[in-house]
Amino acid sequence: MSLDGLEPALVWKRFDELTRIARPSKQEDRAREYVLAWAHARDFEAAADVEGNVVVRIPPSPGRELAPTVVLQAHLDMVCEREPGSEYDPREGRIHVVVEDDWVIAEETTLGADNGIGVAAALAVPDDPGISHGPLELLFTVSEEQGLDGAKALDPSLVSGRLLLNLDGTSDDALTVGCAGSDHTFLRLSLGLQPIGGDVATLRVAVTGAKGGHSGEDIASGRANAIKALGRVLSAAYDASAFGIVEFAGGVSRNAIPREAHALVAVPAGREGALRTAAAAELASVRRRYADTDDGLTLSIDAADADAASSHDVTRRALDLVAAIPTGVVALTPGLAGVIETSISLTVARTASGTLELASMARSSNAGALDELAATMASLARLGRAEREVRRSYPPWEPRLDSSLLRTASSTFTRLFGSEPRRAVVHGGLECAVLGQKLQGVEMISIGPEIVGPHAPGERVRISSTERAYRLLGGLLDDLSR
Repeated sequence: MSLDGLEPALVWKRFDELTRIARPSKQEDRAREYVLAWAHARDFEAAADVEGNVVVRIPPSPGRELAPTVVLQAHLDMVCEREPGSEYDPREGRIHVVVEDDWVIAEETTLGADNGIGVAAALAVPDDPGISHGPLELLFTVSEEQGLDGAKALDPSLVSGRLLLNLDGTSDDALTVGCAGSDHTFLRLSLGLQPIGGDVATLRVAVTGAKGGHSGEDIASGRANAIKALGRVLSAAYDASAFGIVEFAGGVSRNAIPREAHALVAVPAGREGALRTAAAAELASVRRRYADTDDGLTLSIDAADADAASSHDVTRRALDLVAAIPTGVVALTPGLAGVIETSISLTVARTASGTLELASMARSSNAGALDELAATMASLARLGRAEREVRRSYPPWEPRLDSSLLRTASSTFTRLFGSEPRRAVVHGGLECAVLGQKLQGVEMISIGPEIVGPHAPGERVRISSTERAYRLLGGLLDDLSR
């Protein structure tokens, strides 16, 4: 569906074009070429670093030559999720976009509004005769959805501006001034696969239909984690009839709540019925648990083929690890009712070369809380006789409430909308956490429109909110260049 007729027209035109470009993390080449072609057509200077981050330099509007350089920053990649069996696939640039009332929505896949709408807004500004601005640097980073890798590898010499507007916000009534930091932990357990002998049935057990979502922003929404749900189902089935695991896998992104998971198991042929009965009963229990928040969970058990499986003892330890890894909200922020301080989510499980890997992402605005969760995971690794790897992802972005940029942005917001903005610290990660260290002395805020369900099929962005966020962007650039 075309987005013609939506306002602001320049933003929706660019976003419409982006929805046709495959841009999963680590595969942003086509998106980068799109940006560079756009810059070349306008004779704008552009440069890229070794990682693939791009900066486009925009000359000032007439009369604004002496204004400070402002950086507009957004990331090129997106989380590529799709419903099982869907003909649409963001990894191949096939997103079916529809307009319903005040929303632009992707059917059966993620939309890529996170952060395509920010990229589109940055590209719209230089073409918009209604916006006056000083010198601009459009900074487009890569691999944000994979631990902010692009920002971490950014060559700081590409960026001269020290006023930065991150366009990855998801609420039009707030100026975001801080975010949680994160760590990734990987527990690896050797399954010790042995040849399957005797009268054994191999089954593929799958839990599907979870809503998924962003592992930070949606962590308190009461959504099922498909990996954890499958772990519960298999643990109950194991108690009814011991089996060996061949494979366990689920989740697709380190910062998305898993929507589906599956395992291959080898069970004595005479005990297949007991396994099925126990698994179905446990799935019914899980469905009751999430009846009000995530009611689409389904279980399938089908015949499969395998040559080797783990021992019953190793299988039990694997299932215990899945059960014991904490997932959900851990702590709220003291003194701020309802604001999440710390959470953790088991986001990806995979089996390769006979080793089960369980990847978790912890988030917190408190660095000490991240250390506590790391210690918990170390204890689980010892108890489960698993190897552990910790990757420190990025620190918290701590608010600077005395920032001159924040004062100007607050004034602009009040002038345009007649009320003061909220000052938000979000539980998701933003590249400001890294860029603040890369670009010494930089002042930053994050803005953007209302986006619902990023990282899950059915992701949507509000049309009126996009117009409002773009209006704020244009007004702020005008005020900063006076």
